[in-house]
Amino acid sequence: MTSSLGTRTVTVTVRYFAGAKAAAGRSTEPMTVPVGTTIAALVEAVAADHGEALVKVLAASSFLLDGTAVHSRDEVLADGAVLDVLPPFAGG
Repeated sequence: MTSSLGTRTVTVTVRYFAGAKAAAGRSTEPMTVPVGTTIAALVEAVAADHGEALVKVLAASSFLLDGTAVHSRDEVLADGAVLDVLPPFAGG
């Protein structure tokens, strides 16, 4: 993808669950970011967009990238990727 300024971008779908969904005020959103963006940078961008309530949830959350557990937030995102935000769940 290329924006009108010539910067190459990718679009990633972020899906929020449980407390993350409540803090973000939505269950899903597309994020367009520059090529080479890492999971860590995307999480920072999401936090900046949604405020302190989501920042707290994100700090305690785990993530799935295209259905696979994220072990390093340094992974670069591909166009069309899906990042699931999974806050800690209570219960048994």
